[in-house]
Amino acid sequence: MREASNGVLYCTVSYRGHEAACVYKPVAGERPLWDFPDGTLAQREVAAYEVSEATGWGLVPPTFLRDGPYGEGMIQLWIDGQPLEEFEEEPVDPVDPEDPEEEGDPEAPGESDGTSGPRAADDPREAGVPDAPGGSGAPGERAGGADAGDAADAGDGAAADGLLTLLTPQLALVAGEETVDGWKAIGLAEVGEGVTALLVHADDERLRRLAVLDAVINNGDRKGGHLLTSAQGRLYAIDHGVTFNADDKLRTLLWGWAGEPLPEEALAVLDRLARDLADGAPLATRLAALITPAETEALRARVRELRHTGRHPEPSGQWPAIPWPPV
Repeated sequence: MREASNGVLYCTVSYRGHEAACVYKPVAGERPLWDFPDGTLAQREVAAYEVSEATGWGLVPPTFLRDGPYGEGMIQLWIDGQPLEEFEEEPVDPVDPEDPEEEGDPEAPGESDGTSGPRAADDPREAGVPDAPGGSGAPGERAGGADAGDAADAGDGAAADGLLTLLTPQLALVAGEETVDGWKAIGLAEVGEGVTALLVHADDERLRRLAVLDAVINNGDRKGGHLLTSAQGRLYAIDHGVTFNADDKLRTLLWGWAGEPLPEEALAVLDRLARDLADGAPLATRLAALITPAETEALRARVRELRHTGRHPEPSGQWPAIPWPPV
């Protein structure tokens, strides 16, 4: 897969007459990262799967370490994402934050349709995705910049307030600067010279669970293209090589719930994770073979902090909080 920054191959895995497509990321194909000097990206991908399974949410496709044609690496079940063409742009009404009657509880966009990503072979430029970083990336600030040529689709779509332009089924641009029903604001994005639009993600309980998981595993690269939906409509998240750092590295598009109280479901999951991460517990034992003791202790500390505050984390303000590119 040539668009990947590290070695990624599309393969098949077989067992007792059964065969399935998978992604194979050999350790030999990993580029060294100065801030992840210990272990391997493959091990971190497997560790993310282990924690995802422990939550009971099953947000990460089955992921394991195996010996392949280029040595040991991570293999992960291939998930075909739905093409963006299956989703249509539609006009939406901006939400008036001063009018409580407009808040309601609408069905979240993408709840039944799901998401797609790089595996759907979409060209981000065709959706108006900016191609050069700009601003701090913090929620409420500019999420990125683009020249006039790259902003053709997004710029045209942003001509009328309330027009939703999908970048992925879970990520969109909204003309104007007001949130819209069913979507959560991330920040303003430049889509052309003097033209901005509001970058939003779907107000979807599955994404909210993923935001909690990312906070737990300290995901440093949650992009819109990392969200995929199976043929059965199940949401999956991929690409977890830069996770579990002992330092705060959370960088994500899912800031729409920042500072809000965690759902009761999430608090119950965190309580269970705290028990599963205790010394000698099966999950802690499995993670010990995948990440360092310092990273395991930092993982426990993040779970404790989330339980203590009872709220979704907010950006630290020490570095750009949104990954680049966003899709």
